[in-house]
Amino acid sequence: MDDAIAWLFSLERLGMKFGLEQIARLAAALGHPERAFQSIHIAGTNGKGSVTAMVDAVLGAAGHRSARYTSPHLVRLEERFVILGREVETPALASAAARVRDVTGRLVADGTLEALPTFFECTTAVAFELFRRSAVDLAVLEVGLGGRLDATNIVTPAVSAITSIDFDHQAQLGSSIADIAAEKAGIIKPGVPVVCGALPEAAAAIVRAVAARVGAPVIVASERVSVTPRPDAAVDIQTTDWTLPAVALGLEGAHQRQNAAVAVAVLEALTHAGVAVSADAVSAGLTTVRWPARIEHFDLNGIRVTLDAAHNPAGAAALASYLEDAGGRDLTLVFGAMRDKDVAGMLDALVGAATDRWGSIVCTTAPGERALAADQLAALALGASGGRVPVETVPDPAAALLRARQRGRPIVAAGSIFLIGPLRDILR
Repeated sequence: MDDAIAWLFSLERLGMKFGLEQIARLAAALGHPERAFQSIHIAGTNGKGSVTAMVDAVLGAAGHRSARYTSPHLVRLEERFVILGREVETPALASAAARVRDVTGRLVADGTLEALPTFFECTTAVAFELFRRSAVDLAVLEVGLGGRLDATNIVTPAVSAITSIDFDHQAQLGSSIADIAAEKAGIIKPGVPVVCGALPEAAAAIVRAVAARVGAPVIVASERVSVTPRPDAAVDIQTTDWTLPAVALGLEGAHQRQNAAVAVAVLEALTHAGVAVSADAVSAGLTTVRWPARIEHFDLNGIRVTLDAAHNPAGAAALASYLEDAGGRDLTLVFGAMRDKDVAGMLDALVGAATDRWGSIVCTTAPGERALAADQLAALALGASGGRVPVETVPDPAAALLRARQRGRPIVAAGSIFLIGPLRDILR
């Protein structure tokens, strides 16, 4: 590993630290790379990564020099930085990281920074530097956590979006929907349109209030965009500006139709801001978009494996809805989760309402210090199924996947992106 990339990873020991002062000073010392391109800023509890990928794919199809920044990565750090439709090359990443490392060292030495920035702050600075060096016109930026104090929030975007608001990361964002909404609404900027997906009324009221206070137009995606399923599994999309018949969405699941509506509303708002996007480009981008480990299928020696990075109850419910629509039965669930998540809520969404869907459950321990141990997960899984589904404990994720394969049934793996990444690497 390059020394500069190793330096980035060494910052993980600092943990999370919210606030914009450090990243603002770092960006200023770098010459404000975040101002070298127009940005689109995407927040939300679930769906923000999918919307980011969709918008970026359409902008690329429209002929723009576009990029996207997402987090976390599944296996390789390079996944976070996609430029012109491709992950950044490692030498380019190392060069940008070296620049950020050197500037950071100088700022700490002269007292401009009181302490080292966090891994996410420096990674965000690296994204801005990479995008400036690549002379991109537009960059789609996914919020890391929350919004108001997230390092990405130093940009003034052309359009903002809040895809959804639900319970997740309560320790950092607050214990109520209103508290979480206030953090996510922190990305709203004066005069910048904000596109909203389906939000609980308590959250929508907060977003409307913040937007009114700063004079930001609110665009409710469902009021501007209709996405209607067709018998052939494609969708018809109708907006104020576009009629898009028979679009075969590249991402599966009914929840991706909602994400597509948000993405299309963002793109329509961009066209009103002077960014050229055609109806054909929207259709092409939504068809060709790929977003790994979001209802992604693999073959493991003749057994179908579906990976989904559902890591909170709302995400688990979306996966359960997909499985119900797909008619899946007698499946094996491979499950691993972080201990700071609502694991019982996730298992209830996946198992509690449909114990007849599962032939067995294999609980494993996801990589990382935050992981909940497999035996603790197994106790929760037994509770969720009322003891009606056999539950096994296989702490090693690779061994858990192989044990599930021995069952001879289709496999669904979910619970944490930190589990799905290594499993995906094996399956690839």
